[in-house]
Amino acid sequence: MKSSGKKIKRSVIIVFTAFCSLILVLNVSSKPQIIKKAKVAILQIDTKGLNIDPEQMGNIVRLELSKLDTFEVMDKYDVAYMIEKNNLKITNCYGKICLVDIGKVLKADKMVSGSVELFGESIVISLNLIDVASESIEKTSVKEFLNLPKEIQFMIRMTLNTMFNIKNDEFAVYSLTKKNNYESSVNNPNATRLNLSGSRWGAIYYTGNAASRLKESTKTGGYGMYNVMFQFGYQFEIQYLNEGNFQALFEIIPLISGLDQGRINPSLTIMNGLRNNKNGLEFGFGPTLGITRKAVGYYDSDNQWHLENEWTSNEPNIYQLENREDSRGSVSLNPGFIFAIGKSFKSGKLNIPVNVYVIPNKNGVLFGASFGFNAKKNSIK
Repeated sequence: MKSSGKKIKRSVIIVFTAFCSLILVLNVSSKPQIIKKAKVAILQIDTKGLNIDPEQMGNIVRLELSKLDTFEVMDKYDVAYMIEKNNLKITNCYGKICLVDIGKVLKADKMVSGSVELFGESIVISLNLIDVASESIEKTSVKEFLNLPKEIQFMIRMTLNTMFNIKNDEFAVYSLTKKNNYESSVNNPNATRLNLSGSRWGAIYYTGNAASRLKESTKTGGYGMYNVMFQFGYQFEIQYLNEGNFQALFEIIPLISGLDQGRINPSLTIMNGLRNNKNGLEFGFGPTLGITRKAVGYYDSDNQWHLENEWTSNEPNIYQLENREDSRGSVSLNPGFIFAIGKSFKSGKLNIPVNVYVIPNKNGVLFGASFGFNAKKNSIK
């Protein structure tokens, strides 16, 4: 009996010990594993041709590297304290040998150095990640940008992203690296409004009753013209919003039509539009105002048009009088509403806008197409 009691006691102790061990293992494994980040220090970044000193540039790189949350970036005040305490000389310390020596004193795992230089119309940024232990350059990233000093911080961010294989926004890359790109607030940071005015040529096509009236003889109040007219004019363009992928703009377009047929038909169009900065696609809409001639008259029983004064009978006019287009009438304003779509093509600094438009009208829809050219003219504030 005593031996069986001892066995039971021994079994209970073993089970209890195993249970406690299991609880301990589970408790240890459930604790979050702290991954130690490599410590990186940044001193100064060499600058040439820019109104930014090396210390400021180093602060920008430090800030952007901290945002990546990839390293333990040493605080600039801690770095300054260690430099002063150890009497280190960091002036012109941009090379690997110098940075490795200082990195060992700072007890940093990595050092970041590089340069930001202005070359002609380009800003070239070169950044190096140096491994202190192996005394070698671990990573290098070199990028060339347009000469846009106010976008330096964004450029540094993009260069660091490239170094650590982080995808950059394609539109931002295109805006900051490609010359003669579509205008935007990124590549034109100093301009509150951009003026891209220029000449326009095209043609307009009349349909329905409007076309018939144009082709009628002048004897019956027509114009004796074709229903297709050449147009030329000028577009005054003001962009009042220019952010991200889009521009919002006003377009004021005075045009003259009909010179090819010996007539002058002026018009004025005002459109509110939206243009895509990435591909140049655009659309707009707004009022258009032309000049025409109108007269009061009537249609007889044979559906022939007559002026009011052509009624010769002493009896009252039995036909309904109406006011309609007639080349023999008085000058009158002819309002309408226009819808347009188009695309601006680029050739160097030259913009080549191509547009098609439609003007709905109860007397016949008008269709048109135009093209032109303009060059970039920045209006600063």
